[in-house]
Amino acid sequence: MYDATDPELIADRRRARNLCKSLNESRDSELELRERIIRELFSAAGDAIWIEPPFYCDYGFNITLGSNVFFNFNCVILDPAPVIIGNNVLFGPGVQVYTATHPISATDRRTGREFAQPIEIGSDVWVGGGAIICPGVCIGSRTVIGAGSVVTNDIPNDVFVAGNPCKFIRYLND
Repeated sequence: MYDATDPELIADRRRARNLCKSLNESRDSELELRERIIRELFSAAGDAIWIEPPFYCDYGFNITLGSNVFFNFNCVILDPAPVIIGNNVLFGPGVQVYTATHPISATDRRTGREFAQPIEIGSDVWVGGGAIICPGVCIGSRTVIGAGSVVTNDIPNDVFVAGNPCKFIRYLND
């Protein structure tokens, strides 16, 4: 549990929002600027990161990206807990990744305290447009998440899953 109104967390979010604003206002031709912003925003980022603005995150320093990661337009990562993303990962437009969550109990919610659970996404994953990845989820490598899916549970390697809630559709063979 944490208090999102803690002054240090507010300052950290402000830093991330300023960097996201700079990224979102940059032009496609400003590749060096985008690269600098990405290196400053994220904890770690491999080579060939492409983010189509707008992109938003809470803190940035809790996000680790492998190489060859692509975010299409309007992606959001709420990252008060770690988000680890492997290599060769594609995010469709409007994908949302949430580590943050609130207590189920109304009494506990009234305290204003929140909690977060880490998310891990393996390599060679494609997350279809509009998908939502919920707190605490691990997605296996070489997996495809169908557009509009709500991922509430761990997903194994080498499968196609889709729906709300996200369910197994079939195994994938390369």
